[in-house]
Amino acid sequence: MFSLKNISPRQLSFLTALGLAAPISLLVFIIEKRWQPVLISFLVILGGGYLLINLVLERFIYRKIKLIYKFIYQTKATRREETYYKYILPRKSIDDVRADVEAWATENKQEVELLRANEQFRKEFLQNLSHEFKTPVFAIQGYVDTLLQGALENPQVNRKFLEKAATNVERLTNLLNDLDEISRLERGELKLIKQSFVIQDLVKETFESISIMAEQKNIRCSIKKGCESPLTVFADKEKVRQVLVNLVENSIKYGKQNGTITASMYNTDGSHILVEVRDDGIGIPEKHLPRIFERFYRTDEGRSRDVTGSGLGLAICKHIIEAHGQTIHVRSREDVGTSIGFTLDTKKE
Repeated sequence: MFSLKNISPRQLSFLTALGLAAPISLLVFIIEKRWQPVLISFLVILGGGYLLINLVLERFIYRKIKLIYKFIYQTKATRREETYYKYILPRKSIDDVRADVEAWATENKQEVELLRANEQFRKEFLQNLSHEFKTPVFAIQGYVDTLLQGALENPQVNRKFLEKAATNVERLTNLLNDLDEISRLERGELKLIKQSFVIQDLVKETFESISIMAEQKNIRCSIKKGCESPLTVFADKEKVRQVLVNLVENSIKYGKQNGTITASMYNTDGSHILVEVRDDGIGIPEKHLPRIFERFYRTDEGRSRDVTGSGLGLAICKHIIEAHGQTIHVRSREDVGTSIGFTLDTKKE
């Protein structure tokens, strides 16, 4: 069915030539009053006009269109595709070309926005990395300078300052180890050693391993009532332990005095186990929730608290869970608490 929207170059040439031939032939008829010259002039103008206009379209307009397509696709097309768009361009209408150009412009705009977002992320990452390194380095420098200026001879302070310097060296070591680990995770070099184990047993071991840290703030760690029934998962036990330790330590760091940390486990669909760690601490403002799994990202409230750590814990957790082919999520409300959950596969038969 003929449509002006999808008109071809040949149809456009014919209609244009017809538009020229008809009035000229009418003028000839008015002058000559005979049909023979009218018919001859009509056919000559129609045929000549068609050939001329079609030639102009082919040689000029579509050559420009081919250049447009080559420009659009040259940065990402294969050699075969470039040849196609340069020499064998399908006969598209101007509307089709406009739609293709608009689609390319939209895609290009999205790529530019992504590059800007990545650039902003890079700047924030370098700024946060600098901050994380400066704190222990400046502390070590201060302790060493004090010792060199005479405190080394004072037995009452030399050991104390050396212990504090050693603590900051350990913090730097942990930071470098975490950076190395997250780099390997992002390169996909994590090798999982999966086995079947009871997730409740691993949670209890995690609580026991950091019990001293919890006791300092009198925080009680427990498994939610109704979730005690053993659930077997199939995963890398040590990596899942690392995730649980990170989550529980965060709950302690940002938890309140005399607070609680509760772990819960649910068999969601017969194929996956949902594990959640919930606290009743300071919570996370909603605007920060989409970014808490970024490297070094901390909320303003989190930075204002005197807590240690590399700032990479949650990012590492995310990579470990995703390496298992699973997901991790967060729910939080300010002054109410935070719940972070992740899924694992059930026991393999």
